[in-house]
Amino acid sequence: MSQPLRILVTGGGTGGHVFPAIAIADAIKRQQPNAEFLFVGAHGKMEMERVPKAGYPIEGLNIAGFQRGFSLESLRRNLSFPFKLISSAVRARLLVSQFAPHVVIGTGGYASGPVMRAAQQAGIPTLIQEQNSYAGVTNRLLAKKAARICVAYDGMEQYFPAEKIVFTGNPVRQDLLEVQQKQAEGLAYYGLSPQKKTIAIIGGSLGARTLNRAMTENTALLQEHPEIQVLWQCGRFYEAEYQSSAAAQLPNVVLRPFIDRMDLLYAAADLVISRAGALSISELCLVGKPVVLVPSPNVAEDHQTKNAMALVDKGAARLVRDAEAIQQMLPEALKVLQNNTLAFNLGEGIHQLGRPKAADAIAMVAIELAEKHQTERA
Repeated sequence: MSQPLRILVTGGGTGGHVFPAIAIADAIKRQQPNAEFLFVGAHGKMEMERVPKAGYPIEGLNIAGFQRGFSLESLRRNLSFPFKLISSAVRARLLVSQFAPHVVIGTGGYASGPVMRAAQQAGIPTLIQEQNSYAGVTNRLLAKKAARICVAYDGMEQYFPAEKIVFTGNPVRQDLLEVQQKQAEGLAYYGLSPQKKTIAIIGGSLGARTLNRAMTENTALLQEHPEIQVLWQCGRFYEAEYQSSAAAQLPNVVLRPFIDRMDLLYAAADLVISRAGALSISELCLVGKPVVLVPSPNVAEDHQTKNAMALVDKGAARLVRDAEAIQQMLPEALKVLQNNTLAFNLGEGIHQLGRPKAADAIAMVAIELAEKHQTERA
């Protein structure tokens, strides 16, 4: 009888890297209940808290990204960057050697690069899970020696070897598969009226300043449309700034700094306004509600705009650029809600792009690589 498969998962820094990593591990566990797991993340990042809560062991690397800008703090951090990189590479090799995984899965983030490289140097198969429509530099370099690359967008052959690509979609939380049956529960949970159409605004756990300003500077517009209500997630970072704003005091606005039940937010919404991170888009595809995307300009290579355009080009979303959001974001949302045909077509269009079994598909690829490696080393 073969020994349990050992699966090493690395990635983190943001929810867009952490949640897919956990979803993939959960899917592998469903298919291989005896599998053993080790996560590797970066000290001080959210994975060090989230992964243990999900029931998996994690080790941390003392690594951080290169800081852009010329502040004294940026310069100080960058001086230590080479030393952190070297120590993380040494630590990654030690962890890979000690755990001896049969496959290593990388979902992106600071820790992913050193760990994936250490595995490749040790002859262990690696699987890259690329969430975005634009592949980052690290994944493009790692792809040369990766066994498989699981992607969520068409046209990724421009970044990766075509023979290694598997189109799986991005893994998301399973509770999003049932939002269509939870509308009444969602409205009640967030104190919303079932007689009004609902716009949900989500800017991530920290919030998005542009989306928040678009709310506060359109207070008069919201007053003119009492038939519309807004569930406004401002982010914990901005809570103190916006909770006393005029917009937050309107009877048709519900302000929340943080959303603890995303499934119920999606269930309550008739339309969603969101940034265009890969994880958010994958969730929105499963939810199947009309969407207005406002890509963040503060990301590498403007990849959120590329993510958004992959939907817009298929008639599956509307796009408002960040620089124009204060003037156009809410009017665009109202235009969609006032046109039932447009709203229906957008919802149908985005729903057709959903991949509800993405985590299971990635798990199958990872298990196949692990079993092959286990057999070869037996």
